[in-house]
Amino acid sequence: MTTPPPNLSKTDAARTDPTRVDTARADLSPDLPGPARPSRAARLRAARRRAGWLDLARLVGGWALLALLAYFMWTPGDWPVRLLAWVLLVILADEFGGWFGYLGVVLGGLAFLSPNAPPAQWSIIVPLVGGALMALLLVKHSGGPLVLPFAGLLFAGTLLGVGRFGPKIDPTLTLPANPEFQRTAILALLVGLGFSFVRQVINILLKRRARRRAARLSGVPELTT
Repeated sequence: MTTPPPNLSKTDAARTDPTRVDTARADLSPDLPGPARPSRAARLRAARRRAGWLDLARLVGGWALLALLAYFMWTPGDWPVRLLAWVLLVILADEFGGWFGYLGVVLGGLAFLSPNAPPAQWSIIVPLVGGALMALLLVKHSGGPLVLPFAGLLFAGTLLGVGRFGPKIDPTLTLPANPEFQRTAILALLVGLGFSFVRQVINILLKRRARRRAARLSGVPELTT
C-alpha cells in the first residue's frame, strides 16, 4: 500500500504569498535601536568645558603678548624695532580680548620709565601712534572682519596725513614724514590686521558649522537667511 504524498499547498502558498507576515521571525528579530544621541545636559556640559578652555587660552595668550611688549619697551633698542613691536603686538593682543589691546596702547609709554634712555623722538611717536592705535581699536571693535579695512585706513591715513602736513605746521616734526617710520608702522599694521581677518573668518565658519551640527542633533531644520 502506498502512502499519499504530503500536501505542500499551504507551504507553497506561504512562500508565494507576499502579504503573509511571519510572526515568529518578527518576534525573533525586533527592531534594533538607532545610535544614542547625547542628551541636552551632556551637550551643555561639553560646551561649557570648551568655553572654559578657550577663556583660559585667551588669558594666557593675551598676557603673554603683553609681557613680550613690555620687554620690548623696557629693554634698549632703536625706535623702528619698538614701533614695529608696539603696533603689531597691540593688534595681536587685541585678538585675545579687547582690554588687552587697550593695555598694550598704554604700555607704549613704558619706555619713559625704563632705566635706559627712550629712543630718539619716542616722545613724538607715543602720542601720534598711540592715538592712531586707539582709533583703530575702536573701529575694529565696532564690527566683524568687514570693518578691518576701515580701521587700517584710519590708522595709516592718520600717520600719512601727519607726515605730509605736520612739517608745514611744525618744522621740527620731521619723524612722521620719515619713509622708514611710515613703512615700519604700516607693515606692522598689515600683518596684524591680516591675522585678525583670517582668525575672524575661521571663527565665523566654525560657528556656522556648530549651528548646523546642533540643528541636525536636535532634529530642527536650520533657518537660513
